[in-house]
Amino acid sequence: MSRIGKRELVIPAGVTVTIENNLVSVKGPKGELKLNTDKLISVKEVEGKIITTRANETKQARQLHGTTNALIKNMITGVTEGYSKGLEAVGVGYKFSVAGNKITINAGYSHPVEVIVPSDLKAESVSNTEITISGIDKQKVSEFAANVRKIREPEPYKGKGIRYKGEYVRRKEGKKAA
Repeated sequence: MSRIGKRELVIPAGVTVTIENNLVSVKGPKGELKLNTDKLISVKEVEGKIITTRANETKQARQLHGTTNALIKNMITGVTEGYSKGLEAVGVGYKFSVAGNKITINAGYSHPVEVIVPSDLKAESVSNTEITISGIDKQKVSEFAANVRKIREPEPYKGKGIRYKGEYVRRKEGKKAA
């Protein structure tokens, strides 16, 4: 039995969970999220708790059991607290500037790179070299942060590039002069 799958999720105050067939919708103070679950997993609300059970013991059902439970937990956390990812630009002249729903990134290219922030996410500038991306959907926040990081990934020799806040970049030794 999946430990994560059999975990009971407590519904906090101010959050409503609606389950119709295979559609689970979670509504809270920060917004609403929906998830289509697989037919192999049944989701029930019992006494203020959400319980996921699987229909049979097939490999696919076992795989989806814990995943579905974790996704619903992430939805509950998202509508109550929200998610945020910090990014920092390391390098001479590397910087971010946020204007409305557009992030302009100077990352060592001959031109600045402009990225449009999706409507359900928010980008805030902490300083010239740091931004915070926040929203209620964990997957969208993480995916957008990864796409911004991909513009100039940190390189191992000088450590320059765009990295997550607190990310450790393993450094390599350069060439030796003979």
